[in-house]
Amino acid sequence: MYCDRCGEPATEGDHTTCAAAREMEPPRYCAPCRRRMTVQVTPSGWTAHCSEHGALQNDSA
Repeated sequence: MYCDRCGEPATEGDHTTCAAAREMEPPRYCAPCRRRMTVQVTPSGWTAHCSEHGALQNDSA
């Protein structure tokens, strides 16, 4: 598994800043495969799409 913000292995290094940033930002990397995702941010939330694993979605409304 990989960090969905920086793309580095989740078990290596300190991802405290990544976790803090993810409270306000959508993911940028697919956690299972480390691919860079296509991200769309809207007023109601965000959608992130991995070409291998499909879409993730977070609607704040």
